[in-house]
Amino acid sequence: MKKPIFEGIATAIITPITAEGIDYNAFAKLIDWQIDQGIDGIVVCGTTGEGSTLTDEEHKEAIAFAVRQANGRVPIIAGTGSNDTAYALELTKFACDAGVDGVLVVTPYYNKATQNGLIKLFTSIADASTVPVILYNVPSRTGVNLKPATVSKLAEHPMINAIKEASGDISQIAEVAHLCGENINIYSGNDDQIIPVMSLGGIGCISVLSNLIPKEASAMCKAYSEGDTKTATAMQLKYLPLINALFSEVNPIPVKAAMARMGFCEDYLRLPLTPMEDTTRKVLYNEMEKLGL
Repeated sequence: MKKPIFEGIATAIITPITAEGIDYNAFAKLIDWQIDQGIDGIVVCGTTGEGSTLTDEEHKEAIAFAVRQANGRVPIIAGTGSNDTAYALELTKFACDAGVDGVLVVTPYYNKATQNGLIKLFTSIADASTVPVILYNVPSRTGVNLKPATVSKLAEHPMINAIKEASGDISQIAEVAHLCGENINIYSGNDDQIIPVMSLGGIGCISVLSNLIPKEASAMCKAYSEGDTKTATAMQLKYLPLINALFSEVNPIPVKAAMARMGFCEDYLRLPLTPMEDTTRKVLYNEMEKLGL
């Protein structure tokens, strides 16, 4: 097995934003709290971190800031994917120079590349990277699906370390595990499938849920890894209503509302993202209150 960047839960962390820009005081407090709660890693500037609405300057500064703030306490993984391959390469090289422990590279949205195009894209990024690369498959958002045979081919590259599988297709994830074996580490990209994916050989999750409950999410994975499947399964089911509420509108709208209610940030998003609707917000707050959040 390729040495994993992390095992357990890495939080796909929100980026605290105000009308003036990134709130770095809030960002620092959030990173420190996540680490103090025992999180296993942090992903910055991913989908949850609103990487697609950050300016180039903000994107790069947020990555560099997270590396400095974490100061080696947990692995920092930077979202560096783009529909523009040249820009993805630029971001990846910047992140490597900034000292990240890995990069998360999403399939190129809108372009709808062929599988051959995806192989060439990810190979070019892996060739340029000096840190391990995590493939990010989320076809519901990008319109492109990384097929298992494609992942198997890419897994032969020494710098392609893992895949964040957010297709939601358990059969596909099983096929990836079957074809790739020890050539790739598998992380769930969906919080409602953490334990199912680990049962197929996955080693954790890149999580939205853990923005709110990093300690508990990490404990869920640890329980499963230590053979306590009963506890792990019970935790997965316990948090399912909260997970569903966190995805009742497109991510990161609900998690921003939740984190604002917990006092970590303003409930501020950039267009085309808008604050949560009243009906779904009420359900989210109710689920949070049930858990004492």
